[in-house]
Amino acid sequence: FESSLPVREEVQGVCEILGLDPLYFANEGKLVTVVPGEKAETVLAAMKSHPAGIDAAIVGEVIASPPGILLLQTTFGTERIVDMLVGDQLPRIC
Repeated sequence: FESSLPVREEVQGVCEILGLDPLYFANEGKLVTVVPGEKAETVLAAMKSHPAGIDAAIVGEVIASPPGILLLQTTFGTERIVDMLVGDQLPRIC
């Protein structure tokens, strides 16, 4: 769910100006975890209870079809395929 992705406003603004996708920037110190759906809220609460997890969010769900494809629900209500990165990540902006 694109609207659930914890992307800082500054990063989103730079990406919009430059026509870049924040999903392809280097993000050291980030964690993506997959948990059973019935445990998601409990795990999220535990993560948010730690200072490093303040921006933790549920950003999607695993579904059976289509297999091997990552679909992103956009803020416009459509879906797009998130392709595997080809080449180098965009460098981290410090």
